[in-house]
Amino acid sequence: MQLHLVVNTFGSDLQRRYGEKIYKLTLHGGFSCPNRDGTIGQGGCTFCNVASIIDESIQIKSISDQLLSQAKQMKKSKRYLAYFQAYTSTYAEVEILKNMYQEALNSADIVGLCVGTRPDCVPQEALDLLADYQNQGYEVWLELGLQTAHDKTLHHINRGHTFDDYHQTVQKARQLGIKVCTHLIIGLPKENKTDNLITLNKVLDSGVDGLKIHPLHIVEGSIMAKAWRAGRINVLSLEDYVDIAGDIIRQTPANILYHRISANARKPTLLAPDWCENHWQSMNAVDHNLRQFGAQGSAIGDTYSFKQ
Repeated sequence: MQLHLVVNTFGSDLQRRYGEKIYKLTLHGGFSCPNRDGTIGQGGCTFCNVASIIDESIQIKSISDQLLSQAKQMKKSKRYLAYFQAYTSTYAEVEILKNMYQEALNSADIVGLCVGTRPDCVPQEALDLLADYQNQGYEVWLELGLQTAHDKTLHHINRGHTFDDYHQTVQKARQLGIKVCTHLIIGLPKENKTDNLITLNKVLDSGVDGLKIHPLHIVEGSIMAKAWRAGRINVLSLEDYVDIAGDIIRQTPANILYHRISANARKPTLLAPDWCENHWQSMNAVDHNLRQFGAQGSAIGDTYSFKQ
């Protein structure tokens, strides 16, 4: 699979700019979430079980120890991005954030930060801090978990924020020159391909530098798991996901970087769909779809030339 020939991938972009592969090392900063601690809600998003994406046990280690442990397992890279992934990684006092981010950057092999968070939890002080790191020459990405631009769906899945919250944060980040990567979920309850494409266009209109898309996972420990077991939630087939993802990518301007086109979860945490246990299966299928029906940007007449 040579995905970079049909999609402007983040990995290939990093390799072009740094002259070598740059991998992400995922970090758990011990952050909470305002949608869990009662600040704006309780119970979290209905699809969420963070254990399905990151090992919760690593949060007992320091940031530097987490980085060192993961770097030892990487044999194909000598430089990395520190990815604060779990929960809401801007949800703390700015001095706490500064100490944690700086601990990551103090590692000689770290070239920058990717900070995952909610659109409604990014105060100006956090943006100023990220902008300062970017001005120092570090690679900095603000990763915003939007999932959908439809407020009705956001309410239904208990996100606790609106699309306008997202839009306002993006505008503030872009004023400071901070690059934004937006996370979107395909297959949310009561949404179809048309809804997904409307979300894409609203995100593009707000301004974005990168995208992550993946199918809805039903995972153990989530609120959705109960509804799925009761037969109230349907999940996408691999064919349906590939069809929707392919159309989304074809309607994405070729300058936008795709950080991810699918994702996986492991059993027994993963309940459905079964094909999400192996993300290479879906990635290969999306790659085939794009080669057959057109690459990124082709549906809007974008003729970007993809090169390794």
